[in-house]
Amino acid sequence: MNHKTITQQIQPAEGYAGNVLPELAWQWLQSGEAVLVDVRTDAEREWVGKVPGAVAVAWKQWPTMAANPDFDAQLRAAVPAGKKVVLLCRSGVRSVAAAQRATGLGIEAYNILEGFEGDVDANGQRGNLGGWRKRGLPWHQ
Repeated sequence: MNHKTITQQIQPAEGYAGNVLPELAWQWLQSGEAVLVDVRTDAEREWVGKVPGAVAVAWKQWPTMAANPDFDAQLRAAVPAGKKVVLLCRSGVRSVAAAQRATGLGIEAYNILEGFEGDVDANGQRGNLGGWRKRGLPWHQ
């Protein structure tokens, strides 16, 4: 994939470098261009699934869903200088806030659209409309 095609896949965003589809995030992770940081809670990763190679840095902590007071330090430790970060959550909401925060810390940050599980469908269920898992990208329980 050439650079122009990749750039066209980056959707503009407010307060961070942009939004990318899961496939582009996976490509960047494989090429070593980016670190994938999963901002879901430990419980979500354990119960729903994990992405191989992702670094776990919760945005909020289970069960209270209070902000992770160590987020900044953990994120800085996870992303080496000169690399970008792609952030993943359940549906692409918490990862936006995390991308904005990462940008404030001086890190080139991207939100992964659709998250791990995608949007809620007509039956109120996730996992059927987009998302990392639905798109067939690597994950395990």
